[in-house]
Amino acid sequence: MEKKVSLKSIYVPSGDVVAREVQGEFIIIPVASGITEEEDEIFSLNETGKAVWERLDGGKTLQDVISGLCVEFEAAPEEIKEDVLGLSKELLKRRMLVEKDRS
Repeated sequence: MEKKVSLKSIYVPSGDVVAREVQGEFIIIPVASGITEEEDEIFSLNETGKAVWERLDGGKTLQDVISGLCVEFEAAPEEIKEDVLGLSKELLKRRMLVEKDRS
């Protein structure tokens, strides 16, 4: 069962991945084998994806991330929201992103 992405939740990169910029491409690489069920375990992000990833620092809700991106980028807020939710859902599915425990 897929977990629903919540705008009020705080997400952080999984400890099982590393993110690097290699030859101008930003990639997320699993450091533990089999963390993702996808055929292509390496995940590449475009500039927008990279901006989202860099803000998923464990200190901001997803809504805070969206609000910050709306200030930085000239795009419709609804479009930014859809992009952030879509990327977050995919990264959660691949177990590259995890919800931060609020305790």
